[in-house]
Amino acid sequence: MRLIQAASVSLLLAFFTALSPVSGAQPAASSFSGAEWDRTVTAAKKEGKVNVYIFGGRTRWPIEAGVFQKRFPDIEIVTISGDPVLRIMAERRAGKYLADVVIGGSSTPFDLYTAKALDSIKDAMILPEVADESKWWQGKHRYIDPQRKYGFMYMGHLNPGGIHYNTRLVNPKEFQSFWDFLNPKWKGKIESRDVRAAGTGGTVMKFFFYHPKLGPSYIRRLFGEMDVTFFRDRRQGVDWLVTGKFPICLFCDVPDVALARSQGLPVATFGFMKEGAGFSSGSGNIGFPSRAPHPNAAKVFINWFLSREGQLTVQREYAKAGAGVMNSLRIDIPKDMIPADQQIHEGIEYIDLETAERISLEPIIKLLNETSAAGGR
Repeated sequence: MRLIQAASVSLLLAFFTALSPVSGAQPAASSFSGAEWDRTVTAAKKEGKVNVYIFGGRTRWPIEAGVFQKRFPDIEIVTISGDPVLRIMAERRAGKYLADVVIGGSSTPFDLYTAKALDSIKDAMILPEVADESKWWQGKHRYIDPQRKYGFMYMGHLNPGGIHYNTRLVNPKEFQSFWDFLNPKWKGKIESRDVRAAGTGGTVMKFFFYHPKLGPSYIRRLFGEMDVTFFRDRRQGVDWLVTGKFPICLFCDVPDVALARSQGLPVATFGFMKEGAGFSSGSGNIGFPSRAPHPNAAKVFINWFLSREGQLTVQREYAKAGAGVMNSLRIDIPKDMIPADQQIHEGIEYIDLETAERISLEPIIKLLNETSAAGGR
């Protein structure tokens, strides 16, 4: 689960190093006001910094004065990247409590919630514009924990299927539904990344599993009847697709497919099927570690980050980076920088894949193992 978060590390860096407020993003001064807010900011200035733990492969990031620091110059942002769960739990075993804020994929706050290492982020929402659920998609806050107050989802990522094809061998017009992939003509001609190993595809498999019009029976038929060939080497999967050894690829690496396409190779990606799309958070979750050393600075950062100014800044910095999408779940900010295939539209069925009950891939892996065993593979 955590491996999928790493792709957004450089994009978060772009956000943290933004040098000036985004044009048009500055909310009215009254958005950052109120007696409790003023007391919190005063206390945060005395604390002087906020330690933000972010999932990613780098150990250090160069941090410059960004939008947050222009608004709060007395509060320094210190980012610590890596695996926040492993790091925070190791620190706590050593009696150290160093994290103020944690950002990552859904498993990051969920694992910390399970370990009872988070305070309520809901209770830390001081600004009315952040606490107001009407400002967020479908008029509600989304949390990954069953108590709905510890791991907050601020980002929405659509997963329309993650299925790619060889343009010389497949006519995409033949595919309007995911059930069309069960056409006998494609038996033995489909490859799939093995989602039993960490990496791409798990989110889409959850979409299949939990969709009321697909479900476990669809997975059993797809992997039990269609002679699907598994791969784990992402380069091998794209190579097979490009050469036409397998005309259809489930969960091939998206950047590799995009690179191949940019080089003029015969590959493309299927769009939305009539069953809709899965809805997940990518790396867009934030939590408030318990016993934070700078609790007031943490609250200031959390509220700013989830404010209209903060979310528009993050969303636009992702777009400017040109690699990946950060579609904020705030609905009161413009979405002109979000690609069409990641726009949330009325009339499309979206299956929420990151509720507390749906985070684990275990039931899907169990089903795949049973299906493979029944098929003698």
